Amino acid sequence: MDVTPTTDRFEQAYLDGTPPWVIDEPQPAVVVLQRAGGFRGRVLDIGCGTGEHTLHLASLGHDVLGADAAPSALARARTAAAERGVTARFTEVDALDPAGLRALGGFDTVLDSALFHIFDARDRVRYADALLGVCAPGATLHLLALSTRGPGFGPEIDESDIRTAFDRPGWRVDGVGTSTYRGVVAEHQSAALGIPAGDRVDVPAWLARIRRV
Repeated sequence: MDVTPTTDRFEQAYLDGTPPWVIDEPQPAVVVLQRAGGFRGRVLDIGCGTGEHTLHLASLGHDVLGADAAPSALARARTAAAERGVTARFTEVDALDPAGLRALGGFDTVLDSALFHIFDARDRVRYADALLGVCAPGATLHLLALSTRGPGFGPEIDESDIRTAFDRPGWRVDGVGTSTYRGVVAEHQSAALGIPAGDRVDVPAWLARIRRV
């Protein structure tokens, strides 16, 4: 991103309807991660949106907290938890606010599904620094972000953007692999993507594993 979108922009997207990143189920890549034992200890779902990953992990017995800056997204998440009978916790926090994150306590695993790629270069570094305060020593950050190899479904980044942001004391990038991200084609994207509006689409993404050292 050239400029990080404001929180108000995301809040409005939820107020206007269902944004294209809301698919009412966990990302397939996250399901695979969970099955492979990728989530241990206290889990933070940062930028949780409507809470699909928080709900999925909580339903499987994980100690997980969903955090987002958009109140309307969190309201939807809490409603979904009640409707599904899942005991899940959510809190409002700005991912670029170090003090706000530190107040959440220490976590052993952090999931970032489609948050990192919304930040501009400066804020990617701020984000990496802010996360240091919420990750316990040895914690793992799983980061799923849209790749520049994709068709322009949303904000896209290079592998180097991930490595550059986390190339700092306190972090070690253990690996960045290719993956996919699932979304719903919006009306304004349909012509460019050649896919009918409302259809689901899997687009290229990066899946990084980053260690707090």
